[in-house]
Amino acid sequence: MNAAVAAQRLQSQRISKPGFRDPAALVAWFGAVQAQELPAARWGLGLRMPHGATDAAIQRALDEGRILRTHVMRPTWHFVTPEDIRWMLQLTAPQVHRRMALYNRHQGLDAATCRRATDVFARALRDGRSQTRAELGAELHRTRIAAKGVRLALLTEYAELEGVICSGPQRGKQITYALLADRAAATPALSRDEALAELTRRYFRSHAPATVRDFVWWSGLATGDARRGLEMIRARASAADGLTYWTLGPERDRGGVRKTVVLLPIYDEYLVAYRDREAVPHAAGKIADRAGRNVTFQHALVIAGQVAGTWRIAWRAGGVVVDVISLKRLTASEREAIAEAAERYGEFVAAPVSLAIA
Repeated sequence: MNAAVAAQRLQSQRISKPGFRDPAALVAWFGAVQAQELPAARWGLGLRMPHGATDAAIQRALDEGRILRTHVMRPTWHFVTPEDIRWMLQLTAPQVHRRMALYNRHQGLDAATCRRATDVFARALRDGRSQTRAELGAELHRTRIAAKGVRLALLTEYAELEGVICSGPQRGKQITYALLADRAAATPALSRDEALAELTRRYFRSHAPATVRDFVWWSGLATGDARRGLEMIRARASAADGLTYWTLGPERDRGGVRKTVVLLPIYDEYLVAYRDREAVPHAAGKIADRAGRNVTFQHALVIAGQVAGTWRIAWRAGGVVVDVISLKRLTASEREAIAEAAERYGEFVAAPVSLAIA
């Protein structure tokens, strides 16, 4: 563990010092924010915003298209802004396509079928329409393209990577797709070097200190691209624990990390955006909950920058129950801070909250 690195990351990621009141501005600060599980991902934005941020307000930003949710890196779902999505896809989509080629072949999806399906989606979503994935699957069926389950997911992902579709407004509890052309105005094209420099800048300003391997993992780009990006943005290197960490700008204030207690959602950027985990260890076998499960892929209790347990929620008639399972003996002040974090979560989802700590 490295408390200094953890403290700087908490600030870079806007966890210990929230600043953006607009969720779209926060997403733009990061460049892209992993959004695999949508309700949890909204909380990931909310906890980085000042008190008063609500789940409803962030969902409204998604419905209005001020934030888009699409496949843009690795591949997995990410939040991006309409202003950034085109240049980012131009830079990262080729690598994601190459990664997905094997999965497409296993499902019998050749390039011609993927292009045909994308054309079907484009026609189905004309005139500002939005459709669920199942509805898009029905459109494919009418054109004799068999696509359900994994095949359908791969085809919608292909169309996202091609810059044809992206997230539409939510319909009840169902996500929808819409045409990217309807959700994001055309923006000036960036050269590849310009896009590479910009993505590198976004990552290291929001995740530093971080290693080259971290950025390669997060972006899906080649190591050579990552090193070139660091050179173009004139990042600063420092050594710790046998690793070279890169940062931008002046060194951040390390104060206040001991007071930082946060209930992180599953797949949060603070945990999943790094390949080298010496500073904040959380891989299976290093830090797991009492059932032996990997903390990385659960909601995580983080105290002073380090994983200290897990938490889960259960909705009841009277509100939401936050159940915390600690991996350490908690001090009285830590218990108080966890209670405050749980109250903030309740405010975010606009529901009374009760807390249990084990």
